[in-house]
Amino acid sequence: MVVNLSALDLSRIQFAFTVSFHIIFPAMSIGLASFIAVLEGAWLKTGKPYYKVLCIYWSKVFAVGFGMGVVSGVVMAYQFGTNWARFSAFAGPITGPLLTYEVLTAFFLEAGFLGVMLFGWEKVGRSAHFGATVLVAIGTLISTFWILASNSWMQTPQGFSVSDGHVVPVDWFKIVFNPSFPYRLAHMSIAAFIVAALLVAGTGGWHLLKGRRDPMVKTMFSMALWLLLILAPVQMLIGDQHGLNTRQYQPAKIAAIEGLWETEKGGTALNLIGFPDMNDEVTKYAIQIPHLGSLILTHSWDGEIKGLKEFPKEDRPDSSIIFWTFRLMAGLGMLMVLLALIGLMLRRKGRIFENRLFQRFSVAMGPAGFVALIAGWITTEVGRQPFVVYGYLRTAQAVSPITSQSASGSLMIFVMVYCVVFGTGIFYIFKLLAAGPSVDALSTFPTGLGATTGSGRRVLAAAD
Repeated sequence: MVVNLSALDLSRIQFAFTVSFHIIFPAMSIGLASFIAVLEGAWLKTGKPYYKVLCIYWSKVFAVGFGMGVVSGVVMAYQFGTNWARFSAFAGPITGPLLTYEVLTAFFLEAGFLGVMLFGWEKVGRSAHFGATVLVAIGTLISTFWILASNSWMQTPQGFSVSDGHVVPVDWFKIVFNPSFPYRLAHMSIAAFIVAALLVAGTGGWHLLKGRRDPMVKTMFSMALWLLLILAPVQMLIGDQHGLNTRQYQPAKIAAIEGLWETEKGGTALNLIGFPDMNDEVTKYAIQIPHLGSLILTHSWDGEIKGLKEFPKEDRPDSSIIFWTFRLMAGLGMLMVLLALIGLMLRRKGRIFENRLFQRFSVAMGPAGFVALIAGWITTEVGRQPFVVYGYLRTAQAVSPITSQSASGSLMIFVMVYCVVFGTGIFYIFKLLAAGPSVDALSTFPTGLGATTGSGRRVLAAAD
């Protein structure tokens, strides 16, 4: 069967491909930057050498992730001109300044102090170095603020008028603090910390399985599980509030996520599983729990939720995709809570570093944060369709006037280059994780740990 894809379809596939590669690196960097700052602060407070060993070790992983995040982010920005020029023409007066603010307030901050953080151990004093590390961590969070402000405005736009085919900013406070922004900022920020916590816990579990019981492995494993115990339940509460907000401002997205076609009176059932059919307008083989949809989505026994048939066909998101991506994200979230609770139980029994089954569970859950992150972004972005600026600009109106041949050619080039470049980077990160923090470095502290191992002054040089 021959599939003829339009320039719109190919451009959407290309952007989805590049953003899926990109998002994993900033998420990892955001979480690791703060983790590294905590490690360095613990070293300064206690003087225990293994904190500094861990700090330098995770700085290497952070350096590779940060470098690849910057490169992949630049590529995404170019696509606004090459594949989505009409979107840039329409929304550029708002999205352009927001992304500029991100560069001016966050990227310059990160770039200015990153060199000190990675290479300044013997060049500056301890307090100055710690300050640089903290500022890099703050910079990653500021970057998250502006990127989420831009994307959230596309989800719930306000504070503007439309004149001559493009938006005109009227109220920047309303633009930045649009209705979905607080929930999406909190949800994404905590997701980044959970991504890092699972990565650290998975790495610690791997080395515990290999027989290591040194302070570095025990410390990072324990710290990651404490963080997960706090943040995983909090993330579920924030996700609940985000869902209420989405129901208010994007009701079609909620209906598509739930595979709900009819507006049920007197209480809405929850489809645990099923197969939404966009053509037949039904969720086939659905397993339902009566009233649970109302309890979750309205916090009442008989709350009413609009079905997809309440919306014109041309305004409906693809339920067959986001029905499952949402459940993948939510299911992994429950496993994260389970991992944290089992860790707490074993910690109280004094078996957290000895239970091999739990360690295998930790290793298996290592990539879960990345998978849940991508599934969540697919849910929110596909759920916004068929609009790119919700309610104002359709995705079909935003694509550049290009041919399907040129779009397919660029897509193939992206796939090949990304698989080689970023595949190599990811492979190297796995090598760093498999090697673990050096026990020899601990024995040579402090003289053997004073300088970084990279000889260059580029970001990636810090990773040997």
